Amino acid sequence: MTTEKAPTRTVMVTAHTGREQAVDSARLVIHRLLGAGLRVRVFDVEAEEIACPGVDVVSATPSSLHECELMMVLGGDGTLLRAAEMARPAAVPLLGVNLGHVGFLAEAEVADLGAAVDRVVDGRYEVEERMTVEVAIRLNGSTLADTWALNEATVEKVDRMLELVAEIDGRPLSRWGCDGVICATPTGSTAYAFSAGGPVVWPEVEALLMVPISAHALFARPMVVSPRSTLAMEIVPETSAGVLWCDGRRRFDVPPGARVEVRRGTVPVRLARLLGVETTGAPFTDRLVAKFGLPVEGWRGRVRSP
Repeated sequence: MTTEKAPTRTVMVTAHTGREQAVDSARLVIHRLLGAGLRVRVFDVEAEEIACPGVDVVSATPSSLHECELMMVLGGDGTLLRAAEMARPAAVPLLGVNLGHVGFLAEAEVADLGAAVDRVVDGRYEVEERMTVEVAIRLNGSTLADTWALNEATVEKVDRMLELVAEIDGRPLSRWGCDGVICATPTGSTAYAFSAGGPVVWPEVEALLMVPISAHALFARPMVVSPRSTLAMEIVPETSAGVLWCDGRRRFDVPPGARVEVRRGTVPVRLARLLGVETTGAPFTDRLVAKFGLPVEGWRGRVRSP
């Protein structure tokens, strides 16, 4: 009687190689994963900095994540957004270890690195799906660009103030002279949209946000709309051109007369959440308090009867 050997688990490790702490942390993660019998892959563009004996060096493409169980990302939110470009089409969950400032997308802090790796080795994590948006730029019936975002898609001025008309579900909402408009997901509500005065939306809430930036108008409040809605911004013809940024990473020119359409994406980003670690896997309220250093002194909680 022959016993089939269980398939080897594989984890991709990527890091912000411009930071020494991230490189050192990545090497520590790799050593612990290899020591536990897992296979580890690293991208060829990072191999010189973080590769260790025993890792598989692969090309920096989504196809290189085939059969990967998880992608561990060491850095800040920017590093995780970069990793999401690879992980999203491959449907591989991301587990972020924060070495940046706020790090809202990260699941663990660098001080918890050892415990985080142990949970990965033990399979003690769950996966949640985060809404994305699909974004298109159209002009005179032609599509100039198709892209997506996890946090937000932002139409911004280049030099002079933008003149645009905001639209929701095919109906005009208002004309704004503004610095731009942010269309965000709940995940992105704590990023650029938050800095522009938008509301914080809990990740499990399904909604889209539209947040004007420094709009000269009587009505220019942040709005929370249905996840089934389509948001659009039309730049008024014969005015200044704009630029579209997606997650602050991908840039596209938006000429006068063009419209930018934003709707819920069909492909989510998957995030891993650790189980059984006090400082991680916490409710979103606790994350807000920890990340923003919110004062909660004096809280007693619900008072129970004897």
